[in-house]
Amino acid sequence: MERLDKILAGTGRWSRREAQELIRSGRVTVDGAVCLRREDKFPEDACFQVDGEVISGEKFTYLMLNKPAGLVSATDDPRERTVLELLPGHLRRVGLFPAGRLDKDTVGLLLLTNDGALAHALLSPKKHVDKVYYVEVEGLWETEDQAVFRRGMTLADGYQCLPADLEPTGPDRALVTLREGKYHQIKRMCAARGKPVKFLKRLRFGPLVLDEGLEPGAWRPLTPEEVEALRQAESGESGSPGESR
Repeated sequence: MERLDKILAGTGRWSRREAQELIRSGRVTVDGAVCLRREDKFPEDACFQVDGEVISGEKFTYLMLNKPAGLVSATDDPRERTVLELLPGHLRRVGLFPAGRLDKDTVGLLLLTNDGALAHALLSPKKHVDKVYYVEVEGLWETEDQAVFRRGMTLADGYQCLPADLEPTGPDRALVTLREGKYHQIKRMCAARGKPVKFLKRLRFGPLVLDEGLEPGAWRPLTPEEVEALRQAESGESGSPGESR
C-alpha cells in the first residue's frame, strides 16, 4: 500500500507537488471513484486514472534519455557531470540509474530506471540483447570489415568478441549491431580495423528505439508498450514497440 501522491509522482510524469494538485482538483480517480485525499493509500494494482487516462501504479520508473556528449553515464561522479543531472529533482530522488553505459562522448539512447532486476537481465551476456549504433569512422570501409565483424574478432588484449553485424551506409559510415556491451567495444573493434571512430550514437537497445523527437538532453517516460517489450526481452521473448532501427 502506498500514498496516492507518491504513486503518481513515482511514475515520473509529475512532481510530488504537481501530483497533490491533481488530487486536490478532483482529476484523479482510483477504481472509478474520485479521490481528493493525497494521503489515502492504495495497492499498486489498483486502477489509477488522471483526466480519464489510465496511469500505471507500479513502483518502478522507466525513462528514455537522448544522451548528449559530455556527460558520463553514472549516478554520481566527483569530477564530471552525469546524465542524472538532466532530470528534475523529484526524479533524481527515486533511485534511477543508467541501464548500461555510454561513453562520455557517445550520444543517443540511454535507459534510466530503478528496476534493478530488469536492468540486470537486459545486460546479462546470456540474453544477447541487440544494441544498434550509428558510427562514423576515419578511413573507408572494406568488404573484409563486414566479414571480420560477422566472424567475431579477437581484440589486442585477447578478448574474443561475439559475432556482430556491420552494415555500411556510406564510405565511412555504418550501422553496427552488438550482442554484448564490453568497454569501448565498437571503438576498439573499429580501431582494430584501422578506422578510429569519429562519432558514435546508439539508436536501439533491445526492443527500445530512440525517439528521434527527443532533442539531445531531453527525456520522456517509456510508454506501457515499451515497458512490456523490455519485459519480454528480459524473459527471452520477442517484442518490439517500434521499428528495428
